[in-house]
Amino acid sequence: MPDIDLVRDYLTGLQDRICAAIERADGSARFVEDAWQRDPDDASTHLRGGGRTRILRGGAVFEQAGIGFSDVSGTKLPPSATAARPELEGASWRAVGVSLVFHPRNPYLPTTHANVRHFRAERDGETVAWWFGGGFDLTPFYPFDEDVRHWHRTARDLCEPFGGSERYAAHKRWCDEYFVLKHRNETRGVGGLFFDDLHGDFDSDFGYMQAVGNGFLHAYLPIVERRKDMSFGERERQFQLYRRGRYVEFNLVFDRGTLFGLQSGGRTESILMSLPPLVRWEYGYTPEAASDEARLADYLRPRDWLGESA
Repeated sequence: MPDIDLVRDYLTGLQDRICAAIERADGSARFVEDAWQRDPDDASTHLRGGGRTRILRGGAVFEQAGIGFSDVSGTKLPPSATAARPELEGASWRAVGVSLVFHPRNPYLPTTHANVRHFRAERDGETVAWWFGGGFDLTPFYPFDEDVRHWHRTARDLCEPFGGSERYAAHKRWCDEYFVLKHRNETRGVGGLFFDDLHGDFDSDFGYMQAVGNGFLHAYLPIVERRKDMSFGERERQFQLYRRGRYVEFNLVFDRGTLFGLQSGGRTESILMSLPPLVRWEYGYTPEAASDEARLADYLRPRDWLGESA
């Protein structure tokens, strides 16, 4: 099986390319890097390795944008991981990945998330498990059909060499089913792609992971250009802050990556960089009927965005 360092090199390059593109799109702020390394003498977490967490704050377009690369390994997995995969019990493991969440300043420009990752576990020098995972999703506050369709067209097109419409349909559905706030019976946004445990053919699966990572900018930057300069007022800003609360709810209650990172003793600051810099909660909030704010609810359920009219 190819060396995991091949995947690592792709991921560090991806982080560099996305940072450069987002800095150009923002035109004002730059990412600040926080390079970190686990203490090799700390046996309490059974973790080794490190990463590069990069944060852009207070930009003209992005209130906060975080993108992290990590390369961590260990000899013990949390019970939540080994319960579903008993072959991992007692195995040493290594995981490499890039994860990002961008929180724009303008309420008309959606929040977005993307992640691509590779995991490998070994016992007695033999690989007992490996897989790729990742995806990207979009969380608008004031949705535009044009943007959502562009997002899903890009997702569909990058799937074409890897199973075409069947791959897109399966991983779109997985995204719709994963990013759900079950206690509110609504999706986190308008979806995209999500996949995990992809372990058929290494070269093909790695190629797909790269297509997803590379496709993110093609999906998001045109939306940035269309929406970043739209005028907005305090009403839109307050609604944005309120809806950011849903993002916090999902990440802290349901997101498997967040839970795995915290349960395995991961680096807390890097894990929680996905949270928005400002957010508000309001008890019993109900948007005014037929308002732009009420319109969002129609988008928070799975839908075929690429029908005949698309």
